[in-house]
Amino acid sequence: MDRPNVDDVLKKYGSKIESNMRMSDYNASSSVWSAEYVKFKQEMAPDLTRFERWCRSLGSIIKINVSEKDRVRVKRQLEIAHLDIEPWQALTLSFMSFLFVFLFGLLSSVGYVLIKGGTSFDSIISTFPFLYFFLILVFAIFLFYFVNNYPARLANKWRLKASSQMVPAILYVVVYMRHTSNLEKAISFASEHLEYPLALDFKKVFYNVQVGKFSTIKESLDNYLETWRDYSVEFIESFHLIESSLYEPDDARRIATLEKALQVVLDGVYDKMLKFTHNIRSPLTNVYMLGVVLPTLALALLPLASTMLQGALKFYHVFLLFNLIVPFFVFYLTDNVLIKRPGGHGETELLERNPYYYKYRSKSSYFIAFLIIFPLLIIGLLPFIFQYTPFPELVGLPKDFSYSQLGLSIFGDGECVIGKGGTNCFFDFQTRSINGVNITNGPFGVGALLCSLFIPLGIGFFFILTYNIRTKELIKYRDSTKQLEDEFTTSLFQLGNRLGNGMPPELAFGKVAESSKGLKTEDFFRRVNYNIYNNGMSVERAIFDRGRGAIITYPSNLISTSMKILIESSKKGLKVAALSLMSISEYVKNIKKINDRLKDLLAEIVSDMKSNMTFLAPLLSGIVVGLAAMITTILNKLDLSELGGESTVGIPSALPALFDVFYMIPPYFIQVAVGIYIIQIIFILTGTLVAVDAGEDKLQKTNKTGKNLMRGLLLYFFTALLGVLALSLLSSLVLGNVAG
Repeated sequence: MDRPNVDDVLKKYGSKIESNMRMSDYNASSSVWSAEYVKFKQEMAPDLTRFERWCRSLGSIIKINVSEKDRVRVKRQLEIAHLDIEPWQALTLSFMSFLFVFLFGLLSSVGYVLIKGGTSFDSIISTFPFLYFFLILVFAIFLFYFVNNYPARLANKWRLKASSQMVPAILYVVVYMRHTSNLEKAISFASEHLEYPLALDFKKVFYNVQVGKFSTIKESLDNYLETWRDYSVEFIESFHLIESSLYEPDDARRIATLEKALQVVLDGVYDKMLKFTHNIRSPLTNVYMLGVVLPTLALALLPLASTMLQGALKFYHVFLLFNLIVPFFVFYLTDNVLIKRPGGHGETELLERNPYYYKYRSKSSYFIAFLIIFPLLIIGLLPFIFQYTPFPELVGLPKDFSYSQLGLSIFGDGECVIGKGGTNCFFDFQTRSINGVNITNGPFGVGALLCSLFIPLGIGFFFILTYNIRTKELIKYRDSTKQLEDEFTTSLFQLGNRLGNGMPPELAFGKVAESSKGLKTEDFFRRVNYNIYNNGMSVERAIFDRGRGAIITYPSNLISTSMKILIESSKKGLKVAALSLMSISEYVKNIKKINDRLKDLLAEIVSDMKSNMTFLAPLLSGIVVGLAAMITTILNKLDLSELGGESTVGIPSALPALFDVFYMIPPYFIQVAVGIYIIQIIFILTGTLVAVDAGEDKLQKTNKTGKNLMRGLLLYFFTALLGVLALSLLSSLVLGNVAG
């Protein structure tokens, strides 16, 4: 056997040795990067690894053959979303999800029939829960399509989150390469300072070199950029300009090329957001009309519709439709709109270092809020407490009251016969014998309807109090941070001038603080200066120290990015740091112009949706509840069920059976369903508005939800209260005069 010569050995191992040498240039060994990549992914992407675990367990029970076209498509989506699974596992998981839910619905429906004792075919048909089984079947089909499309959804979500980091990523690379024309070190610098998920992508670029997939960083980077070909061409163009700057012999032309790369990605983001603002108007308007206005108006027809259907329409049908199906429909439509949003600001990891962050994460606020709103829920449940518990007997009270007993004779001065109900009863439960079985329905009374108002009020105030406790302190810091960001352009320019004049950063912060009297920038720079001189910290620790760093008080991606670049560039000299800060100042100015322009474009639709959510929807819903109370009062007062024959002038003989109040859905349940629906709509639309305006921002979403709930729910409560009292009183007086 021939021994290999030197050329064969160099050819076989040359690329690997060369890549290892390159990696050692920036102190990142293969083993360190591989371990860091795995750890980084596990810590920063728990949702993805959870989906992977499901695919590797349920998705591996059987192997389903996938067509080559679908395999290529799904594999690309899995690679973009950084999922370490096979395409057939994802497809198998969707099939198993459908199968498990379908079998659960079928077995539980059959079990219900067996418990009810159905033996004959007719009894099985009459007791089989067709509605329940139909909903389970629909849910199973939806789950199949949802899980089947989940890789594409995760890939799109990953792209959207990563796109929010595109501009900072190009900024990091450009600013670094202004003073050090080295692509590897610039990408390494960006990957260390970016946040999830683009930082993970950049680490993956290095990771692919270590595992031998590519021989150079440029090849790995170009391969990664191809994943953005169909989504963000400007990101690819920017990096190609950055790569071309490496071949510019003249330093001025090299810097101009780098600045052009930053401008290209800024213009691309602006154009995408501009297109998004134009395309979002019609879908969100349709969502509001189909999901808010029409369902609310449809509720006004429920009292009459339920009586005409002779009890076929039950209260749980209302809850199922208006508190489950319609909110899900609205959420799904808005989610499909927002998933197309190009990028977003999102939260910063610096928020977690804030001294009040523990309040945001604490669960104790839920317990405190529940103790406060518990009496409201008790008031809302009073009709059922009096009807179905021994409480009234223990305290010597009747199960129901007449209005005259409560001093409210204006609503009716007759006696209340318990079980018979009628317009004179406060709670108004009615009992009848149907096929030899006593059935109780209700409550139909105005008093019960007024009590029911406290149930959505209690549920809403639970979230209002909780969200206020969790975000009250943090949102103050967020507002201060927004103000600081608005002032930061001028401050960066001043800081850059000080450094350009030869003043070290340790002194420059104090000087800028003195020239920024009365501004938020004064507080930030004074904190940095105090940490340097009083705590003996370096500039980096004075800003980013986890315990006392100035950035803790102002958790901002913009400020964090600027200060990280300052620290890195100052290592190359004060002139380099000054030029870097000047570049950032110009970048901040451009970003501010883009954001202001986008807010102007979105102002109309945001204002309309906010007014509809917190004013029109609660107002319409409150009026609907008042109409339900009026219809119930009218039917009770006329007592059509006891009228009949042709002797009743003006009332056809068919009407008594048609409009029997006993078969009506009690206004109590209609009001509870409407109130909970208002809460759900405020949750959904607030999340939509925050995402449209600022991207994914959980802190702002939580805070805005609490505030919008306060406005919308109080308006609904008082509108419904006044509507019930006014319309019930009006119908009682008018019908009383007619009867007289």
